[in-house]
Amino acid sequence: MTKQAAQQTLAIDRVAALPVSEVRDYIALLKPGVMSLVVFTGAVGLLIAPGYIHPFLALVAIACIAVASGAAASINMWYDRDIDIHMKRTQNRPIPAGRVPADEALSLGIALSIVSVTVMAVAINFAAAALLALSIAFYVFVYTMWLKRSTPQNIVIGGAAGAFPPMIGWASVTGGIDINSIALFLIIFMWTPPHFWALALFRCGDYAKVGVPMMPVVAGEAATKKQMLIYTVLLVPITLVPVATGLLGVFYGVTAVLTGLWFLRHAIRVLRNAEEKAPQKMFGYSILYLFVLFGAMVADIWIKGYLV
Repeated sequence: MTKQAAQQTLAIDRVAALPVSEVRDYIALLKPGVMSLVVFTGAVGLLIAPGYIHPFLALVAIACIAVASGAAASINMWYDRDIDIHMKRTQNRPIPAGRVPADEALSLGIALSIVSVTVMAVAINFAAAALLALSIAFYVFVYTMWLKRSTPQNIVIGGAAGAFPPMIGWASVTGGIDINSIALFLIIFMWTPPHFWALALFRCGDYAKVGVPMMPVVAGEAATKKQMLIYTVLLVPITLVPVATGLLGVFYGVTAVLTGLWFLRHAIRVLRNAEEKAPQKMFGYSILYLFVLFGAMVADIWIKGYLV
């Protein structure tokens, strides 16, 4: 074998040894776990909004919200690839693991962003499309590229990106925003800090290692736990705004109070260091809490309609 042939064979062997990108890796770029929560809250905003939207267009709107969420996630993974490789929670993501090229992730994110906003504008309305575009831009530019690595308030302010979906769903039906859609936004906005800081408490070492100034890293665990309790206390009355406006009724109100008090119990246990795994338990419950709370909104509307 000639030297040139040997070099070519070696190069082929190296390429063959690299991880092969599969469909599941590109799906992973879209953060399907996060997307499920985004799609659910967006769908709830659409379902409880006053007015009518054709079922097919409703599915189109929800699909646009899902695609936009995946687009923002893909760009986020592209930008954070330098720190993801050093964090235990993220080092096996498609880009740091070498299964998907970074430029492909960026291209995918940009393409999906354009498609989702364009379809929303053409098929649904410009208000929903504008909110969708704002949510993508806020997550990518404000949270990922600016706040995340510059301030411990990154989650507080950046949480707005994840709070847009129910407003987008609402606007898909009504063509605008009002106090009720703002209340839906505020519920997720206030829920995000205690939810994410619970995660940050037991992943504190990862964030410290890569220099991301999460609250536990900068302010310490004690201060973070106090902040978690404050946001949880403020969250509970905000969840009752849709009842005060008359949008939702007794079933939702009772559910909001009971689940909110249990969320508050978790925050108190975390503050008091009741047990070592209290933050993990609060993080797990926070996800269930939001699903139950928004699910109760749809159930309440159904119950009111059935009784009428």
